[in-house]
Amino acid sequence: MKPSLKKMLLAELFGSFWIVFAGTGAIIVNDVTGAITHLGVALSFGLVVFAMISALGDISGAHFNPAVTVGFCLAKRFPLVLVIPYIASQSIGALAASSLLQYLFPSSATLGATIPSGTAVQSWILEVILMLGLMFVILSVSTGAKEKGITAGLAIGGVVALEALFAGPISGASMNPVRSFAPALLSGQIRLLWIYLTAPFVGALAAVMVCACTREAGCCSGAWGECNRE
Repeated sequence: MKPSLKKMLLAELFGSFWIVFAGTGAIIVNDVTGAITHLGVALSFGLVVFAMISALGDISGAHFNPAVTVGFCLAKRFPLVLVIPYIASQSIGALAASSLLQYLFPSSATLGATIPSGTAVQSWILEVILMLGLMFVILSVSTGAKEKGITAGLAIGGVVALEALFAGPISGASMNPVRSFAPALLSGQIRLLWIYLTAPFVGALAAVMVCACTREAGCCSGAWGECNRE
């Protein structure tokens, strides 16, 4: 039986909450104790994504990311009418997580916000490429409206951890607008927030185009769905 819209939106809210709480929480705890390390932060993001996809994928599709929601919509795997409600739920979940972390760690100056160490252009390009890779994997292993099983969670969580591991020290490896928006808004670290509010959507669009051109006909049957099909 198909889940109700209320349950789908609550699943997106709860999953987004946990991704921001565990992922940015790992950054904050590492800033305080130094015990987690960069590897631990990357694994924290990957593991929580894996866990939430496994737990909630059959309810909402486990997007937890506005760029993923828009990507699925562009690929004609997700209805346009649900895009805004999904993004709203994801944003509320992320803001709730950052608010709780701010209460728990009031001395944190950034709340785990994504702050690039390289140039803005370098970080923007990196974020586009990271999201291109992530969204391509998501499109390849998921359906968009419903997902359940270990394969999708492992693949997507693995890509998140991998990309956070090698690109995190430069761009922050956000790949998720609400993951960056919530801690930036509450900590006031908004000067370069535009990078993380634009690049993931460009990367998701590029992934839909690549998927349409490389996978079987009908994989991404949206505006980019026919790419020199023979």
